[in-house]
Amino acid sequence: MFLYNLSIYLYAFVVRIISPFHKKARKMIIGHKQTYKILKEKVDPNTKYIWFHAASLGEFEQGRPIIEEIRRKQPEAKILLTFFSPSGYEVRKDYPVADIVCYLPFDKKRNVKKFLKLVQIEKAIFIKYEFWYNFVNNLHKRNIPIYMVSAIFRPSQIFFKWYGGTMRKLLKYYKCICVQDNNSEQLLRSISITNVKVCGDTRFDRVLDIRSQAKQLNIVESFARKAQTENEKIFVAGSTWPKDEDIVIPYFNITTDVKLIIAPHEIDEAHLKYIESNLQRPHIRYSQAIPEMMADYDCLIIDSFGLLSSIYRYGQVAYVGGGFGVGIHNVLEAAVYNIPVIFGPNFKKFREAQQLMEQGGGYSISDYQSFRGLMDEFLQYENTLSAAGKHAGDYVKSNAGVVDRVMQELKF
Repeated sequence: MFLYNLSIYLYAFVVRIISPFHKKARKMIIGHKQTYKILKEKVDPNTKYIWFHAASLGEFEQGRPIIEEIRRKQPEAKILLTFFSPSGYEVRKDYPVADIVCYLPFDKKRNVKKFLKLVQIEKAIFIKYEFWYNFVNNLHKRNIPIYMVSAIFRPSQIFFKWYGGTMRKLLKYYKCICVQDNNSEQLLRSISITNVKVCGDTRFDRVLDIRSQAKQLNIVESFARKAQTENEKIFVAGSTWPKDEDIVIPYFNITTDVKLIIAPHEIDEAHLKYIESNLQRPHIRYSQAIPEMMADYDCLIIDSFGLLSSIYRYGQVAYVGGGFGVGIHNVLEAAVYNIPVIFGPNFKKFREAQQLMEQGGGYSISDYQSFRGLMDEFLQYENTLSAAGKHAGDYVKSNAGVVDRVMQELKF
């Protein structure tokens, strides 16, 4: 444990050193300073809290359906939500379903003791990958039930290495580890971890819930209506990066029977201008558009956050970005609308993308030529397009019901 604790101290030290020059690190340091202040002001000392911890925004979205189901079943429950990353905390710090939202302090022994002294924990629920030794060890010593939900395990993780004995021991402290797939269960059982249950990925339930609450977007509606009257397809490119756009935009420029809705992952002015500089057909930003003028444009650039999950429903084909970088973004948000989903080559760590491909609803491309060939096929053969879309939607629906299974394991 000496090396683990040393690594935590070194990580915290590095974050502090670079914080004057690194925006994310600076937000983390400022946020950590506020954690104990928030807890002292908001914690009810006479009440126990159900504690959820998510690393970042993606993990939060996996835990969110469970949080909201607990709130529905037990309105009186007190819920504490913590984040490790600013990209989660800064977006969801005002999340109304939780009673308290704050950063999780670095996993130092003194921080853990201070944190658990301020908050009485009834149950602790960690999401996907969050294995903090000192927090889990102290919760276990206090006989507080600990759970892991939507977890996924791979042979490369420390638990399955010869030197991972301490972290393997940690896994036995969980009341239940709710994993996404059979492979994870088998891996855990191979190291004698039996407190495991295959429940699936809560994101399937989440995207179905998002679909049922999709926003009515008049500008996008008008844009799509014009395409329908001209027998054109709507192609939605979501969470794109420049490498994605370098493939998607050239195809759009030469394909007149397609209209494009593009929602870049970053919407800073430089990136928006980069997109506009490459477009050769009439285009307009969402923030500058009104419904009455949409007939004049072939491309709608989404320069606002929070709309993409509702926008996918207007498309006949979707492209999800990130696959030419560190990894693809959420393919389920698009697949839930019964449309085929295209993405780049970096998808191997994303189980849902692999399974979507196996089911015939997902497609990986490696370059412009492979993208063009696939899109030409979709546009030429309506039956191929509709069948692929059905496979995508069926895949999402067939994996629903995860929240109910997790709730049973959590004893709610």
